[in-house]
Amino acid sequence: MAYVIGSSCISCGTCEPECPVGAISQGDTQFNIDANSCIDCGTCAGVCPTGAIEQG
Repeated sequence: MAYVIGSSCISCGTCEPECPVGAISQGDTQFNIDANSCIDCGTCAGVCPTGAIEQG
């Protein structure tokens, strides 16, 4: 199951470079994870300073 970024995202960008498959991108109001590309590794969740990233 892919990870998702919740509303507590502050758009800091910490997660984007950590994704090994490039599934994270900047959206209109926060970063987003492409569920079709996410390999469920959890690396992004481990670096998120606000805990906004969780398994979806």
